[in-house]
Amino acid sequence: MKKYNSKINKIRSFALSLIFIGFVIMYGAIFFKDNQILVLIFMSIGLLCIIGSTAVYGWIGLLSTKAVQVVCPECGKWTKVLGRVDICMYCNEPLTLDPSLEGKEFNQEYNKK
Repeated sequence: MKKYNSKINKIRSFALSLIFIGFVIMYGAIFFKDNQILVLIFMSIGLLCIIGSTAVYGWIGLLSTKAVQVVCPECGKWTKVLGRVDICMYCNEPLTLDPSLEGKEFNQEYNKK
């Protein structure tokens, strides 16, 4: 069975990976310290990755404030649901807000129109 994560956590993980990618690209400039143009290019690309990460964090923060909060029936903790189906952030329990999907097997395709 495929391992699912909540949508909010997926986007946050992507933003965190952008930060690390940006740092790795910036550290890659060390290998080209004799060529100032390549150092400038590597530093600029790394900075763009970090700025992109900041934008993604801001976007998911705004999206997270609009998400519906529900109590997970499995673990009893409050979690946020984006779309028709999502996964609990804590215990990975499938959650849905659509009564017609209750009892059906979890599939992220239900969120597509």
